[in-house]
Amino acid sequence: MVKIALEDKNVYIYDATLREGCQKTSIAFSIEDKLRILERLIQDLHIPMIEAGWPGSNPKDIEFLKRISEMGVDGTKIYQFGSTRRKNTKIDEDKNIQAFLKTGIENVTVFGKSWELHVKTALETTLEENLEMIKDTVNFLNQHGMDVIYDAEHFFDGYKSNKEYALETLKTARDAGASWIVLCDTNGGVLPHELGPIFTDVKSKLGDVPLGIHAHNDSGLANAITLESYLNGANLIQGTINGFGERCGNTDLTSIIPILKLKMGINCIRDENLTNLTEVSHFVYEMANLQGDLDQPFVGKNAFSHKGGVHISAMLKDVRTYEHIEPELVGNSRNIKISELAGKSSILHMAKKFGIALAEKNPKVNAILGVIKEKENMGFSFEGAEGSLEIIMRSMDMNIQDPNYYRNKFFELEGFRVLTEVYKGNLISEATIKVKVGNELFHTAAEGNGPVNSLDNALKKALVYFYPSIKEIDLSDFKVRIINQEGTASKVRVLAETYDKDSSWGTIGAHENIIVASWDALVDSYIFKLLKDKSNW
Repeated sequence: MVKIALEDKNVYIYDATLREGCQKTSIAFSIEDKLRILERLIQDLHIPMIEAGWPGSNPKDIEFLKRISEMGVDGTKIYQFGSTRRKNTKIDEDKNIQAFLKTGIENVTVFGKSWELHVKTALETTLEENLEMIKDTVNFLNQHGMDVIYDAEHFFDGYKSNKEYALETLKTARDAGASWIVLCDTNGGVLPHELGPIFTDVKSKLGDVPLGIHAHNDSGLANAITLESYLNGANLIQGTINGFGERCGNTDLTSIIPILKLKMGINCIRDENLTNLTEVSHFVYEMANLQGDLDQPFVGKNAFSHKGGVHISAMLKDVRTYEHIEPELVGNSRNIKISELAGKSSILHMAKKFGIALAEKNPKVNAILGVIKEKENMGFSFEGAEGSLEIIMRSMDMNIQDPNYYRNKFFELEGFRVLTEVYKGNLISEATIKVKVGNELFHTAAEGNGPVNSLDNALKKALVYFYPSIKEIDLSDFKVRIINQEGTASKVRVLAETYDKDSSWGTIGAHENIIVASWDALVDSYIFKLLKDKSNW
């Protein structure tokens, strides 16, 4: 691994995804998940400081930290995390503190109380004992050769309540040997305009000790708090990939890193690592078994998507008109959407993307646009169904009058029937289908675990004889959404995501009958595959 020289930077990125991020509701990373994420943070992003776990909290983190110490992470500083010693307990008798010494990790981030409310109410101890807990813990770990970062929990709330005491806790950690003092907005309630005077006061009382910031997003301001803190002297920035964390989350490093790098000129990450940001973000979502935020700044699928005709027209002239950075800088890509807001510019852009030769004045452009808008009015939406859109555009390129040209080229549906019954407590679905390929009529049936699956199985069974490559495709996603609120009589939209060994594509159907809507989406998925196989594009 490439060695990272911390001293060459004036901003230090500290990733806490593997500890703080695990506190997000529904996340339960396994040790193997954590090791894979750690590898991506180090190799793809070269994050210099990573918080890996709390050995005093659970056996999984102890095992994870030991695995890290055995694998070696040259150039990255790994930190274990934990609290100050327990009240009225000798430091060498505190099991949580002793756990730090058994992991093989030489760096520790320790949090302690800054807010008298927490000292008196949560810890149920005295202000003086809390100071001793901070001093003893930092001192002890320093004496054992460990680098100690001190996280001042609830600092801003504590400062507003009793600033003299809050500042005293920081001085205690400094004097005990903490290498960094991190000010934590643990409840996520401080506002950006409040930070300047607080940082000025802190710096005047602490002198030259390096400062950091740890922000929570309860007010939707974690990123803003982090940037404002940096401008006021916080050079250590703690956060997580995708902002994962307790309650509303934490500072999102997938936004903070490119803002620092691209907009503020802070060389906190190498150019070649920045291009991995989107991929790492999506990988962490995958490891967490969570659907990614499509609208997430910088790394979301829609971060550089354009839908309105006016926007697209301007974008095709100069991308700077509606994009604040080049998406490729963070490993993302531009996406022009086709929708009811689309104009000629959208159609021309998609034609270029699909490799269809269409000039601006070609009458096919207006004809395609008319069909798209008519389909949208019927409930179709092509934003996630470019496969269906391409079928329409290629069909009308062949025959301007027939948007279904390719839908009828490979096979014609004579009819289908789907039956679902409960037999001896088991749900059984069977689809019977009759299709015509050329002059041959094929009649078959298949079962499935539901009406759509049985229909899919029957269609594949019917077509594979004529088109063997059909065996290569499978559904990766299948979504059903109600378009209009009319109870069980509502019109539905079905979006299918299909893949083969080379690529994936989305197709769509819309109808009052969910089986018909599903059929339309399935047929397009097959048509797109056959069209792709038979074409040079």
